[in-house]
Amino acid sequence: MTFAPDTVQSLHSAIALVNTAEPREALFSLEDLDRFHADYGYTGRYDRTTDELNAVRELRPRLRGLLTSTRDETVRLANRVFRETKAVPQLVRHGSFDWHIHAVEPNAPLTRRLLVETAMAVADVVRGNELDRLRICAAGDCQRLVLDLSRNHSRRFCSTTCGSRVGVAAYRERQRRNPAK
Repeated sequence: MTFAPDTVQSLHSAIALVNTAEPREALFSLEDLDRFHADYGYTGRYDRTTDELNAVRELRPRLRGLLTSTRDETVRLANRVFRETKAVPQLVRHGSFDWHIHAVEPNAPLTRRLLVETAMAVADVVRGNELDRLRICAAGDCQRLVLDLSRNHSRRFCSTTCGSRVGVAAYRERQRRNPAK
C-alpha cells in the first residue's frame, strides 16, 4: 500500500522522535530539537525553550504507544488524541508542501502538533490495515522502532548497524556449530 506523502512524513518523524530515547537519550539540547524540527520540515509555532524540549521528550512514550499497539488499542489511543485536542482536519498548502491535512492550528504547541500528526498518520495505517508496517527492531537487544515501507514487508531492522550486528552474530554461531575441518 502506498500512503500519502504527509502520512509517510509524519510516521518517519514520529519514529525518529521515539527512537531518540533508545538505546540512550539523543535529544539532549535545543540544538538537537532544532535539527529534528528542520529535518522533518515542521512549520508553525516553535518556542525553542527548555520547557518545549522537555515536553517533546515526555511525549515520546505516548507516540510509541500509538505506533506499537494492537489495532484496537491504536484506534482507542488515536481517538483519544482526536478528542483531547479537538482535532479538526483541514487541507492546507504551505512552503514546498502541496495539499495535505493538518488537524490543529499552526500556532498550537509543537507537542500537540506532533501528537495529532502521528494520530492522523496512524489512522491512515489502521484504515489501510497496514499496522504490521510499524514494528520494533528485530535485533533482540534493540527497542527502536521500524517503519517498513518495502513492497514485500521485509524490513526488519531499524538500521544497517542492527542488521549487520545480527548477521555477524548468526554467522559466528554457524561457524561455532560447524567448525571447518
